[in-house]
Amino acid sequence: MDLGVLEDIRRVKHRYLRCVDLKRWDDVADTLTPEATASYGTPTYGEPISLTGREAIVGFLREKLGGSLITTHFAVQPEIDVDGDTATGLWPFEDTVIAPEHRIMIKGAAVYEDTYRRCEDGRWRITHTGYTRTYEFMLSFDDVPSLRFTANRWTSVENAF
Repeated sequence: MDLGVLEDIRRVKHRYLRCVDLKRWDDVADTLTPEATASYGTPTYGEPISLTGREAIVGFLREKLGGSLITTHFAVQPEIDVDGDTATGLWPFEDTVIAPEHRIMIKGAAVYEDTYRRCEDGRWRITHTGYTRTYEFMLSFDDVPSLRFTANRWTSVENAF
């Protein structure tokens, strides 16, 4: 097993997650092949979401996770199998979504099931990403009167909540 290939695949997945959290949509797009697909299974949106094409995926992420939403995604302990210029990966992950204007926080976990391809430029990109939730819960800020945010990258804390 080529450890350099494993690291390249880890890096593309971590870059995808980091750029979603930082709202760097062009960089998210660069982690995906043009024909990539995505399936996000989360109760928040009702039915599972299925998307085809890099532009559709990035558009969905920009619409649903952009604006004032604050997100964090942590994917760990990947199981990656490589077969030439393609690969599969399983990634347990946890995420947090904070929606200040709705005064709620959503937390959840799942296992990403991804596929990858080494592209003509030699870089690995995601050809499919998706998950079905293990769990998800929502918490209203009003249920936790002592909750105070002391930092927020995008707005001043005084105006955030």
